[in-house]
Amino acid sequence: MSLSRAELFAAIRRDKRLDPEMSQRALAEKYGVHRRTVRQALTSAVPPPRKKPVPRTSVLDPAKGWIDAMLREDLTAPRKQKHTARRIWQRLAQEYSFDQASYSTVCDYVLVRRPEIEAEAREGHRHMNGMVPQVHLPGEEAEVDFADVWVRLAGEVVKCHLFTLRLSYSGKAVHRVYASQAQESFMEGHVAAFNVLGGVPTRHIRYDNLKPAVNRICTGRSRVESERWLTFRAHCCP
Repeated sequence: MSLSRAELFAAIRRDKRLDPEMSQRALAEKYGVHRRTVRQALTSAVPPPRKKPVPRTSVLDPAKGWIDAMLREDLTAPRKQKHTARRIWQRLAQEYSFDQASYSTVCDYVLVRRPEIEAEAREGHRHMNGMVPQVHLPGEEAEVDFADVWVRLAGEVVKCHLFTLRLSYSGKAVHRVYASQAQESFMEGHVAAFNVLGGVPTRHIRYDNLKPAVNRICTGRSRVESERWLTFRAHCCP
């Protein structure tokens, strides 16, 4: 089993301590290392940091920026207009007077770099996942909506409409079933909910569907509410 650098240095120093007469040549032969390594181990128990290899240069290095730019153009280009490796190799010679790299060298670089650039583009278009928490105070807000519900009456399945008023803070809800979503049902549902809850939300009520209270929908979010609804709202929420 090969020794790590730290283990090798510890073994050399131990052998020298046990046999001070043992030469550096003998230690080097025993562990199969250069005598320079033995001298380093005897000088310090901590191995010196390894030298980082000098990055290998490529004949294509001066042209990599131009190639990357062409590949980024392909991200939005029609399929038939995307660059082939040969077309990139030709453009380097024609437009940039770069002919130091062979076609195979350019082809190998494009084969690796194209999917990397596509992945970078996809990563750049991603959105961060997150959420905006809602904070509600007790008794401050509520939501109102109608939903379809089927009930069995006298042995027949009948489509009815479920009125729901739900408090945003506690989640407590009041439900009433009506034959239609008429304005009378809409207002009666509010009255029943206020009686059960013992009051009216202090801030506002949000409506997913306000058709029973609206006469006309205008531009944007503006609405013309019915006179009966305005009177009812003024009575319940003075």
